[in-house]
Amino acid sequence: MTDNQSMPQGHSKSRKHILVVEDEEDILALIHYNLTREGFRSTCATSGEEALRIVQKDPPDLVVLDLMLPGIDGLEVCRTLKSQPETRSIAVLMVTAKGEEADVVAGLEMGADDYVTKPFSPRILIARARAVLRRNAGDDDSAEQSEVIKTDGLLVHPGRNEVLVDGQAVDLTYTEFRVLHFLASRPGWVFTRYQIVNAVRGDDYSVTDRAVDVQIVGLRKKLGVYGKLIETVRGVGYRFKD
Repeated sequence: MTDNQSMPQGHSKSRKHILVVEDEEDILALIHYNLTREGFRSTCATSGEEALRIVQKDPPDLVVLDLMLPGIDGLEVCRTLKSQPETRSIAVLMVTAKGEEADVVAGLEMGADDYVTKPFSPRILIARARAVLRRNAGDDDSAEQSEVIKTDGLLVHPGRNEVLVDGQAVDLTYTEFRVLHFLASRPGWVFTRYQIVNAVRGDDYSVTDRAVDVQIVGLRKKLGVYGKLIETVRGVGYRFKD
């Protein structure tokens, strides 16, 4: 399956274009079928070199990128996309095998938006793809900054810089609040310490990779039973439970 196996060009303006880069034909066919069924325009590549050629010819909105590829591997493809101004804005959803934690971290720090681990269900992949596309398009940006976040008895109010646990106010530092809001506004998304640092760093204070762990420990303690909503993803970083 190659780049000519995509939906008709007449759909390109109204449908999101997703490039799937996968060298295992059965997995490639499965992803292509499910994306097409969900209304996306799906283009396929079986190598990193082919993927980069397609990107130049017909830029996608999202690349579903297997990291283990012949020739140019997925990390190099991601690095190339994120290092060039004309392709930097293309979203990347990495597909990894278990045990590739170092590659996941490297990919996220290069600018990849999210990842799924093999084996995965098509339903999970579609959900992650939609979430990445929404986020990359900026559809959720204004909402994330102002919308009140409520999970069970935990309420995060960005406008008031306030956190309530079962109706009781919790005293958080400014940095703790920024970390919590960043994670809670993107439930299910995994972020490396480096990404969290970049998101919460301000001109008037400093956060380091190691300090992120300290902030998380403090947050979990202050949030009580809801501290478990902040999950550690071993070898990668943290996420807020989806």
